[in-house]
Amino acid sequence: MLARDPSPPPPSLTPLPAEGVTKAEAAHGNESYIALVWRRLKRSWTGMAGLWLVVLLLVMAVFAEFLAPMDPKATDVAFAPPQVPAFHDKDGNFVARPRVYALADSADLDPVTFQPIVGPDYDHPRLLGFFVEGAPYKLFGLIPMNRHLFSSMDGQPVHFLGTDKFGRDVLSRAIHGSRVSLMIALTVVFIITVIGTSVGMISGYFGGRFDVWMQRFVELVLAFPQLPLYLALTTLIPVTAPTNVFLAFVIIVMSALGWAQMSREVRGKTLALARIDYVRAAMAVGATDRRIIMQHIFPNVMSHVIVAVTLAIPTVVLLESFLGFLGFAVKPPLISWGLMLQDTATYSVIGTYPWILSPVGFVLITVFAFNALGDGLRDAVDPY
Repeated sequence: MLARDPSPPPPSLTPLPAEGVTKAEAAHGNESYIALVWRRLKRSWTGMAGLWLVVLLLVMAVFAEFLAPMDPKATDVAFAPPQVPAFHDKDGNFVARPRVYALADSADLDPVTFQPIVGPDYDHPRLLGFFVEGAPYKLFGLIPMNRHLFSSMDGQPVHFLGTDKFGRDVLSRAIHGSRVSLMIALTVVFIITVIGTSVGMISGYFGGRFDVWMQRFVELVLAFPQLPLYLALTTLIPVTAPTNVFLAFVIIVMSALGWAQMSREVRGKTLALARIDYVRAAMAVGATDRRIIMQHIFPNVMSHVIVAVTLAIPTVVLLESFLGFLGFAVKPPLISWGLMLQDTATYSVIGTYPWILSPVGFVLITVFAFNALGDGLRDAVDPY
């Protein structure tokens, strides 16, 4: 009988993780590309903050009627100041239920003007609550409802961001305005992406005379001074034109002048990809041009396109706000952030009623959200 070898068994042949790579990271070696991008995106706190803000903005636009505390077209006292929720009664005692105090004329007179002094009406508080009854509306244009997320329980007007010159609630109008502003931005960016990506891939892949002439046309579009052209084209529509016609024309004008830059970027990526070995191998085995573009080039330019889209949306939001401020983007009865900023045209209004600038905060949050998400995606699309 053979003696048993007392030496220890040989060590495992499992390869050790590379230097600087943890075992947890090495266990993700079989992850898909999307999973790797998501894992790297979660490491960026700015990217995740932008993602959550984008989700909240989209939810606000979809459920605008439910989230708005009042009817955006209802009128009240003009230029009423914001009503801040309070947790105290008229004696200063703490109360658990939040409330607001409307402004009313007191019995005291101003010693200079002899006018009644305006102050909070502590004798008639307006209690606040969640899921309260208010102005009726149709959710998604189909379901009749009258519940609002947060408003006064007795149905009385409450203005958390004050009112405008016509007495309309600024917060409700800003929430409803997000629907139009984001719709314009998403529609314009979608058209820009489809046209720019298609033209860029086709031009970069085929090359030759087609690429030369196409790039001259792209340079011609890029050479136009966009702002004067925006103003000139939007003034072609008569004031009496229907609102949807005016809105469609603005979207077409923005899209017609914005696709060229996307096309130039995608063309550069396509020129580099067309010389890679697997693309040349597909050409050698007789694959059709359509298959090569859709199966080999398009998936590889999508990472760049996604990042470009997230960075282009805030640009369109700013452009729509600027054109709306000048009166060339959206016409009443539609509501947008740019249209609301028309009330800030004079310095005296801004100095006396600063809450009219509230739509600027919504624009800044939107721009930050998409820029932060775009920066996070830009670092995450190359997980290797």
